[in-house]
Amino acid sequence: MDEGDEPHLPHIIDLLLDTETLDDFLHSLALAAMNYAPNADGCGLTLQFEGQPMTVTSAGVSASALDEKQYGLGDGPCLQALRDNLEVDVTDLREEKRWGDYPSLAAACGARSSLSLPIAPRTDVAGALNLYSPLPHGFDTCDRRALRDLASQATGAILLARRTPASPQVVRDIQQALHHRAVVNQAIGFVMARERCTGEEALATLRHTAQSRDMRLRDLCAEVIARGGEPPAPPGPTEHRD
Repeated sequence: MDEGDEPHLPHIIDLLLDTETLDDFLHSLALAAMNYAPNADGCGLTLQFEGQPMTVTSAGVSASALDEKQYGLGDGPCLQALRDNLEVDVTDLREEKRWGDYPSLAAACGARSSLSLPIAPRTDVAGALNLYSPLPHGFDTCDRRALRDLASQATGAILLARRTPASPQVVRDIQQALHHRAVVNQAIGFVMARERCTGEEALATLRHTAQSRDMRLRDLCAEVIARGGEPPAPPGPTEHRD
C-alpha cells in the first residue's frame, strides 16, 4: 500500500449495523482483522473484566488456545499489549526470549509469530487484538496501518457502548460472553476426564468435532454438557443442515 492510500476498512458503523449483539460485533471485528494479515491462521480479541483477561471472541483456528496459555502463565505478548498499551510484534517464537515458558509452549502448538495491538487502553476493559501465524515473520508484510485503524475503531466503539443509554444491553452481552466461556471450559473438563488428556488436547477435540458438524464451538459444548459429558454423535453421511 502506498503511503498516501487509505486502507479500505469496514466502517465501524457498518459493522455495528450488521450485528445484533456485542458478541457478534466483536466476532466480525476479528474476521475483518484477518483480512489484513493473510499469513494469520487465528485472531483473538482479549478484554479484561474485573482485572481478569478473557478471549471474548476468536476467528481462525489458533487464537483461543494461544490466548489461554498466556492467561494461565500470567504473561505473554497479548497481556503485555493490554497492560502496557504497546504494539507487541513477535517475529519468531523459536528464537523469542521474553515471557518465560510461553514462546516454547506456543511454538509447540504450531505458532511461529504473532502481533498484538492494544484496545481501549487505560480503562477497566482494556484489551488487545491478537493475531497468530504458523510462519516466522508472518506479519512483516501485513497491512499494519489498517490493523491499527481497526483497533482504534474498536476502542471507540467499546468505550461508546459503555457510556450510552444502551449500556445495560452491553452488560448483558458481556455476561453472555462470560457464560459462553464458562460453557466451553466445562465441556473441556468433561473431555479431559473422559479422554485423560490435557486441556489443549480437549479443546482441539471439541474444535474438530464442531467443525465436522458445522456448529459453533459454544453450541457443541452446550450439547456435551446437556448429555452429561457424553460426546455428541458425529453427523451422518446424509445429514442435512439448513
